[in-house]
Amino acid sequence: MVNDNALPSDLTLDPDDWESMRALGHRMIDDAFDSMAAIHESPAWRRMPDEAKAHFTGPVPLDPQSPDEIYEEFKEYVLPYPVGNTHPRFWGWVIGAGTPLGALAEFLAGAMNTNTGGLDNHSANHVERQVIDWIRQMLAFPTTASGVLTSGCSAANLIGLAVARNARAGFDIRRAGLQAAPHRLTLYASQEVHSSVQKAVELLGLGSEALRLIPVNARFEIDLRALQAAIAHDRADGYRPFCVIGAAGTTNTGSIDDLTSLADICQADDLWLHVDGAFGAWAALAPGAAHRVEGMARADSLALDLHKWMYMPYEIGCVLIQREQDHRNAFSLTPDYLSHGAGGGGLAGGDLPWFSDYSFQLSRGFRALKAWMSLKEHGVARYAQLIQQNIAQADYLGRLVERAPELELMAPVSLCIVCFRYVQSGLGDAQLDAVNKRIEVELQERGIAVPSTSTIHGRCILRAAITNHRTRRSDLEAFVSEVVRIGDELAASL
Repeated sequence: MVNDNALPSDLTLDPDDWESMRALGHRMIDDAFDSMAAIHESPAWRRMPDEAKAHFTGPVPLDPQSPDEIYEEFKEYVLPYPVGNTHPRFWGWVIGAGTPLGALAEFLAGAMNTNTGGLDNHSANHVERQVIDWIRQMLAFPTTASGVLTSGCSAANLIGLAVARNARAGFDIRRAGLQAAPHRLTLYASQEVHSSVQKAVELLGLGSEALRLIPVNARFEIDLRALQAAIAHDRADGYRPFCVIGAAGTTNTGSIDDLTSLADICQADDLWLHVDGAFGAWAALAPGAAHRVEGMARADSLALDLHKWMYMPYEIGCVLIQREQDHRNAFSLTPDYLSHGAGGGGLAGGDLPWFSDYSFQLSRGFRALKAWMSLKEHGVARYAQLIQQNIAQADYLGRLVERAPELELMAPVSLCIVCFRYVQSGLGDAQLDAVNKRIEVELQERGIAVPSTSTIHGRCILRAAITNHRTRRSDLEAFVSEVVRIGDELAASL
């Protein structure tokens, strides 16, 4: 017999006062929208002061605190010090700006608190399937291809290369492991490849030495002859080449490999073609740039992000795989406690397979909702216009740089990335490197703009990656003017 008196009190994490929580939620939305609406008036970035950082060194809270007090802490110590990528003059790295409806979609997804890794008969999985179908259509992949939404392109690259490894290893790698490989596996990418590819290669147990980094041409595209020579050399030495990684928009310069030629090489040599299209894949939507990614739809796998050049809130990426069976063979695993199948009804019934059959994740959030709502709100045509607008803005920035005697373009303007540096006669390369690095810091510290720096031909350069739907031409004009002004100030002090 159960002793009811021994049971604890009925506790919950729901609010005692729903009306107060509702009022707080409305205030949060109002404050967030006020901040977004006035974003042009705020600095592009501000440093987090030491006293604000110190606020996050306290002990774990043992007693409750009111939601209103917590929100006031957020407004004082968190909200004022973001990365800054919602600002129209944020062009550092390749980071999208987000949208108001996308932010609301995140709230709705959190309120539903759905796990999309498994279970089938619930709405979130159908939303994700539709979003993946839309992505397939936009990027000209066949409807028979499979896909899964990811946290971003790092995860998408990992998944795509895992499928490539398993499909082209030549033996049952899931059962026997790499230690049973009769030949060492090798794969190929340009020297400009994103670091997430090397991380994926290492995580897959291949070792970074298996990743052959191929030289690039003057346009920073993979050298096709050098690639073919490396593949032939490895085969002659007893290795097993299995994959080529093409870039649809390198992070450093925005360069796009000759994807049609890569597809031809892979087809002739029976190699897997994986394309890292983190942001550049979306050039396929832009009328003036779609030809640049011709051949991309022939890739065996394609990794891309929607939180970059599709302007959606972090985090959301995607991987597409041409042959669904290859995809599922790499990840599908169904223990007794997760048994599921068609028919029978209930959450575990319905259409096979679960999304966990296409990824290493079983626990997955409802990241598809912001994509579904955003695409419906704006339509693909608007996204195409914005991507084309960013490309035109990058071309315009490149022309402004070329017109300024104090500035030097360091790479051809490709897609939405502009690489340049401040120059001044009488200063050596080391001095100019230091000046350009300091220009980046001063622009950020003064809240003027956020570019990043990188290295091209051994020289420190300023880099603007325009994946921002809020950027205006006047922002670019002010940016160039301030680079020259700050550069002159620094050069005069040397």
